[in-house]
Formats: sequence, structure tokens, C-alpha cells
Amino acid sequence: MRISTWNVNSVRQRLEHLLGYLKEVEPDVVCLQELKCTDDAFPRLEIESAGYNVAVHGQKGFNGVAILSKLPLETRSGLPGDDEDTHARYIEATVPYQNGVLRVASIYLPNGNPVGTDKYVYKLAWMDRLIAHSRELLKLEEPLVLAGDYNVIPGPRDAYDPAAWANDALFLPQTREKFRTLLNLGLTEALRSVTDDAGLYTFWDYQAGAWQKNLGIRIDHLLLSPQAADRLQSVAIDKHMRAMDKPSDHVPIRIDLA
Repeated sequence: MRISTWNVNSVRQRLEHLLGYLKEVEPDVVCLQELKCTDDAFPRLEIESAGYNVAVHGQKGFNGVAILSKLPLETRSGLPGDDEDTHARYIEATVPYQNGVLRVASIYLPNGNPVGTDKYVYKLAWMDRLIAHSRELLKLEEPLVLAGDYNVIPGPRDAYDPAAWANDALFLPQTREKFRTLLNLGLTEALRSVTDDAGLYTFWDYQAGAWQKNLGIRIDHLLLSPQAADRLQSVAIDKHMRAMDKPSDHVPIRIDLA
């Protein structure tokens, strides 16, 4: 079972890249973030023609998440805990897996900048809601993958220059503490379960030659329940996608489960 997550930074602008990726890597499930389109504007026909079922939770102009699957999907949209939150940042699905189901979520966690504004308050509150919901999901004792753009740099080795991010919402101590609280529920961060290497990034800014100089950060993560972590075989960052013409500023990261 191959599961990828990718912030595509506009699915319509990156459609050819996405279709090429589906053909090249052949993931069974793909979690997408930052679609920047409504449900009816999502390129459903093209993706279905590539052999995928589609579940979309879109929003005009920004946000938006989706799950693509070669297998049948049962889905729910929206993160519980705040009925007034209209941001399209969370979609969850189950797919058939072995003798039961695999539960997967596509997550686009708020950026939170600038710090000291309501945007950072919203980020921390959203993380609290994710922690609460994840706690309930873990009680199901299913293989669970919480995948997406977390807008969290977990530690110093996950940034080219940690000092440059010291006052950023992605790297503040409060942000990283919330992320650790999430992990401490019993989740495993897939990449860090297989390597301690520094210099592994999933995002490079469009400015100042960040890609060419490898000035990246790692903010896209796959978190696994014990039942999924026990089946983890490999983790890969598809870094070559950042070198394409007019790329997303993020690249996919994927896992293989037995």
C-alpha cells in the first residue's frame, strides 16, 4: 500500500505534474493540500481517467484538501471541534486494507503567521482540535495515516538555518510542543522512524534561489498509528518534483505499508 501526500499549491496549475506523478509513482492513495479551487472546479474527470476515485473538500481561491484512491472511498470532511470554522483544511477517508480498513486524513494545518495575531491563535486552536480528534481515532485501533502539510518544522535538523525561523509560527516552541503532544498520543512520524539525517526537506521557497541552494524546510509529514507503523516498509521524498517547470513549492513524500 503506497500513500503519498503533496501540497500541490493549486491543483489546476499543477495538473500535468500531478497526472505525471500518478503515472510514475503509482500511489494507491494520495493526499493533496492547497487545492485553491471549489469542489466543482476540481479536475475530477482527468484524475478519474487516471484510475483514481476522488474525494474533495474545496474552497474558492485558497485552502482545499482531497484524497485520491485506487480503492473505494468512504469519506467525511471537516475537523470536529468548531462548527464556525469554514476553512477547507481536513478530509478523512477509509479504504479497504487487508481484512479491514485503512483510515487516512489529508491535513492542511494553518500557517499561523504573522505571530501575535489571530492567525497564530487559530493555528494553535486548530492543533488542539487535531489532537482531540486524533485521540478518538486512535481508540479505533485501526491502521491510521494522518498525512499532509502541517506547517510545523519539528526540530532544528528540519531547517537549513534554524535561527532564521526562530520567530516564525512554523518553528516557535509552542508550535513544536503541540506537534510533540500529537505524537505523544502514540503516533509515529514516518520519516524519523527510518532516518535521523539532517537536510531532508519538503519545501523550498520560490524566492532567493532557495531550491538551487537547497535552503529548505521539512513541514510535510505522515503520522502513523501503531497499527500502521508496524507495517511501515519505506519512506521517500520525491524531491525531483521541485525541479520541474513551474513546480509547487512543496514536494510529495510517501510511504509504503506492507
